[in-house]
Amino acid sequence: MDHEKTTAPSPTVGAVGEQPLSKETIRSITESQGNCNDKTEELLKKLRKTQDPNYLHTMTLNELFDSIYLGSPPIVERLLWPGTYLFVGAPKVGKSFMVAQIAYHVSMGIPLWGFPVHSGTVLYLALEDDYQRLQSRLYRMYGTEGTEKLHFAVCAKHLEDGLEGQLEEFVRNHPDTKLVIIDTLQKVREMTTEHYSYASDYALIAKLKEFAGAHKLCMLLVHHTRKQQSDDKFDMISGTNGLLGAADGAFLIQKLVRLKPGITVDVSGRDQQDQRLTFERNPENLRWELENMAVEAWTAPPEPVLEAVAKQLPESGMQWQGQPSQLAELLGLEISPVALTKRLNVNADRLMQDYGIRYQWRRSHEGRIITLQKLEQEA
Repeated sequence: MDHEKTTAPSPTVGAVGEQPLSKETIRSITESQGNCNDKTEELLKKLRKTQDPNYLHTMTLNELFDSIYLGSPPIVERLLWPGTYLFVGAPKVGKSFMVAQIAYHVSMGIPLWGFPVHSGTVLYLALEDDYQRLQSRLYRMYGTEGTEKLHFAVCAKHLEDGLEGQLEEFVRNHPDTKLVIIDTLQKVREMTTEHYSYASDYALIAKLKEFAGAHKLCMLLVHHTRKQQSDDKFDMISGTNGLLGAADGAFLIQKLVRLKPGITVDVSGRDQQDQRLTFERNPENLRWELENMAVEAWTAPPEPVLEAVAKQLPESGMQWQGQPSQLAELLGLEISPVALTKRLNVNADRLMQDYGIRYQWRRSHEGRIITLQKLEQEA
């Protein structure tokens, strides 16, 4: 590690210590032209395949394990991630106050109910309110401490009439946008009929989900429950199952059946453990205060490879580069270079989020070259 690790404040992606990135060999012009022709022919074959109307792109399992997929950090840790979520409850249960609370904390970067927050710009479409009511509500909740990162709108176009264009323009002007709240979903959906099908509900959420995915932000959609009770609480969401089927998750708010005012919030998502949170409302500032978490969030089991890598790069700015076999020897783990690379590929996002280490690999004449870099921590 003495030759392969540095502690420069701003390391560049290049040679580390005395170890070169790659060892280029001198090749003849004929050899270079031959390789170029081979690559051109390979590209032409791929192009002809994609132009075939019956072409179906596939990926082998080996290709899948050779790929690196980096996710985005949560908006509110253990609670809210980039994606599209339904925020559902009966009328007057306190949904608007809760989403206003979420919006304020994300825009200010203040921990929410004890959960760390990754701050960013927030757009809150309060389509059932006016600015005077919003002013009164936020003043009652937080006083006059404001921020330029929290934006409100009380009217917007329908989804089929230009809402997506409005959202695109906002995000273009505010590239650090992390949260968009639509209160309520009914206010932006098409008004051609009062009867919606599974297909139309699914298409509605899928369109918003595509926007959220393209910009790596969270879309929080406030919606209502139906009056009929159900064994599965999430079946109480108004509309068809197409809404929940297309969404990444849902928050279901219900009143507690007792004298003391309070609510339960059931949380369910594709990539998170189901949770139930209990809240009480503070009568002074009308904020929701977390009383209990009935189910602790699931945490991934330890991964020895990641822990071993983290021990080799304990300080910000450190960097290591070399072949998988060299890394396996350095870590002191009984694992083949191929298996080590695949594990790092699969866990690249976790290595970044949990340990702050960026992992990359590339092919060279000597084989694969791995680069590991400990990122500077945010102030």
